[in-house]
Amino acid sequence: MESLFNLGEKEWLACCGSLKFAQEMFSAGPFSNYQYALDAATDIWFNKVDVNGWLEAFAAHPQIGESPSKTHKSPTSAQWSKGEQSTALATATDSTLQELYEWNIRYRQKFGFVFLIFASGRSTPEILAEMKRRYQNRPIVEFELAAKEQMKITELRISKLFSANTTPDSTTKIQNTADVVTKAGEDRVGIIGGHLTALNQTPSSKPSQNFTRTRPPITTHVLDVARGSPGDGIEINLEMFINNQSQPTFGDSDKTGWKLQGTSITDKDGRSGYLMNIVDELNPGVYRISFNTGKYNPDGFFPYVSIVFEVKESQKLEHFHVPLLLSPFSFSTYRGS
Repeated sequence: MESLFNLGEKEWLACCGSLKFAQEMFSAGPFSNYQYALDAATDIWFNKVDVNGWLEAFAAHPQIGESPSKTHKSPTSAQWSKGEQSTALATATDSTLQELYEWNIRYRQKFGFVFLIFASGRSTPEILAEMKRRYQNRPIVEFELAAKEQMKITELRISKLFSANTTPDSTTKIQNTADVVTKAGEDRVGIIGGHLTALNQTPSSKPSQNFTRTRPPITTHVLDVARGSPGDGIEINLEMFINNQSQPTFGDSDKTGWKLQGTSITDKDGRSGYLMNIVDELNPGVYRISFNTGKYNPDGFFPYVSIVFEVKESQKLEHFHVPLLLSPFSFSTYRGS
């Protein structure tokens, strides 16, 4: 079999849609594992691809709710786009599709490019709400968000290439770096945005803050690093420690004080459903996400995995994405966005 990431420009173009990105990834390869490829992709996207390359990648996507064109320059990318929008299309009605069509037009007229969002697992009402919220942004803010959403999509597609080109016993550490934008990438976004808006920005313009959420404030997903694929069908519990007298500490019994907030099961993309209600302000405190890994991996080492984390008063308006990277004999986590 071909080396895992000894891929050509055609395959990398399907992941992103930018020719510059594809050329740089081809030149940087081959990659010995998924993580090296993803690190390179993040660096190339934010530090080497210019404005034209970003817009080229944006243009490679069909509008949300629209079927990819048969003349799309990458049939693989077109097929992936169709799959990524499957949840949205399955939850759409005639009225929401019409509303989505109208808002797509409004969005493109204001910003000059297609509305870009990581659509996997998102319903049409959820996508519509996010589009309406982001429509209020200044162009520079929206351009930055679109670039970050593109990187999330690129990450998912690289993982698909990984899954398609690896053997079942291959083990590699998959980390959702699309959720953690490097400082260099953020600087690059600011520099490019400054050039784009220098002529239109007025001294009095100030971005408005809108904390209305379109998803629960705590989310998770599971990646099975042993199989190189999402961990689907895993039961998840979200709990909060409720005790006015104390908070849990190392060595305490975990049988009391925890109150269930919600349960879910990961979908085919390894993402959880709603673990709690959508609220603007998250109650500060200590939370615990538990995964039924024993049922998922009967021969594994862990009967279950629990991740405990704290939300401080100053963080109640933030989003907490706490994923699980799992193999039969190890696991890790980190805070995403």
